[in-house]
Amino acid sequence: MARKRYKFNPQTLEYEVIILPFRIRFYRFLRGILIAFLIATVLNTVFSYFFYTPKMYRISRDRDNLLLQYQLLNDKINASYDILNTIRSRDKYVYRTLFAVDTLAIPGIYNPYPDSKYRHFENDRFAYLIKSTWLNLDQLTRIIYSESVSLDQLMPMANDKAKMAESIPAIWPLDRNMIRNLGFFGRRKDPATGRLGAMHEGMDFSGAVGTPIYATGNGVVIGIERKSTGYGRQILIDHGYGYRTRYAHLSRIDVVEGQVLRRGEKIGEMGNTGKSTGSHLHYGVIYRGKAVDPISYFSREMSHDDFVRIIENAQNIIYED
Repeated sequence: MARKRYKFNPQTLEYEVIILPFRIRFYRFLRGILIAFLIATVLNTVFSYFFYTPKMYRISRDRDNLLLQYQLLNDKINASYDILNTIRSRDKYVYRTLFAVDTLAIPGIYNPYPDSKYRHFENDRFAYLIKSTWLNLDQLTRIIYSESVSLDQLMPMANDKAKMAESIPAIWPLDRNMIRNLGFFGRRKDPATGRLGAMHEGMDFSGAVGTPIYATGNGVVIGIERKSTGYGRQILIDHGYGYRTRYAHLSRIDVVEGQVLRRGEKIGEMGNTGKSTGSHLHYGVIYRGKAVDPISYFSREMSHDDFVRIIENAQNIIYED
């Protein structure tokens, strides 16, 4: 049924009925809806540009919270770095120095990961933040792993520190009151040949023939030589932990190969055997196959009375055995 509309006719001075077709009325209805939709869209766009909607408030709040969480995470990573750097410093300059262990080296542990590992972050709006955080976490993980391996390596030494302390060659090989002269480690003029720049891989202690010589740390006799050339009569002791000591130019040897020794035990007597220009002891310390300066290992806090006490204790223990 058509909808009636009225229109005033000035000629007849009456309202005439105008009936519009359904099609026109339907088109007008759709036009009104479209206009209303367009107006609403424009108003919503303008309002959204100048004002936050509740949904935008939630999105903005979630974004700010995410950024804050990333910032807190990076702060925690940086704090962990500080703690780990302290541990690494102690590991390198305290623990490994104390136990005379080389710095740990794990091949390839600090090689960077391939870029493909972080490629899925590239299209993210906050890719720079996410990637940098992942890089920090990966680096932190590597340091943690490295320190874990290092501490695992040092743990047995720490548990065995008392035994290790007694094995390191830390006392003088003879009574200092019986020393006449010293020859130090390093390059010098060879007293036998006169050759300049010869490397002297130990210390020389001159004294009377027959002066008692003592083991400077717990160990096992691994070599005895009785030749009349070179070092002459000598003893080589393995102390474990990478340390060996040499006692050369002896006049007498009081131990046998394979014998277990305690620090302070008498092993022989000073002499003038081998390539020697006078009665003296050549004492050498070898660490991991390389000659090192023995004076670096002598305990500076040890008094003469402490030295005598160690010698006496070693003889008493041997006597009781």
